[in-house]
Amino acid sequence: MSHRKGACLCGAVSYTLSGEPRAIALCHCSHCKKQSGSAFSFNLVVRESDYQQSGDTTVYLDTGDSGEPVHRHFCAKCGSPLFARIAAAPGKVILKAGTLDSLEGLRPLAEIYTAQAVPWLDAVEGAQRFPQNQ
Repeated sequence: MSHRKGACLCGAVSYTLSGEPRAIALCHCSHCKKQSGSAFSFNLVVRESDYQQSGDTTVYLDTGDSGEPVHRHFCAKCGSPLFARIAAAPGKVILKAGTLDSLEGLRPLAEIYTAQAVPWLDAVEGAQRFPQNQ
C-alpha cells in the first residue's frame, strides 16, 4: 500500500494514508460494537505521520481498558466514525477501515476481544485471536 484515500459518508472529512499499516485487526470489544453500530470494528493501525486529514472531526472522549483516554473522532455532519487516538498507543491512529475508498488487499491478521465476540460469527481464517487486547 503506497497511498490510500478515504472519507466519511458525506465527504466533509477526507484523508490520505501513506505507508503500510502496523496492524490490521477486527475488534470485538463492547465499545467498538457500540461505536460502529455493528458486531465488530475493522481497524487499521497506522503511524500518525502516515495519516493526513482534510476537514474537521468531532471527538468523543472514551476510556480504554488501560484507564487511559481514547479520543474517538467522527464527522459532525454525517456521524461516520473515522479513527481513534489512544493514549496507551502514542504516535498511532486506529483507522476505521470501512471509511477507505477501497479495501482491496486488506485482510484482518488479528482479532482482539474475542471473548466478547458474538457467538454466530466465525473466526477469520488465518488471523490470530486474542480474548482481550494484546
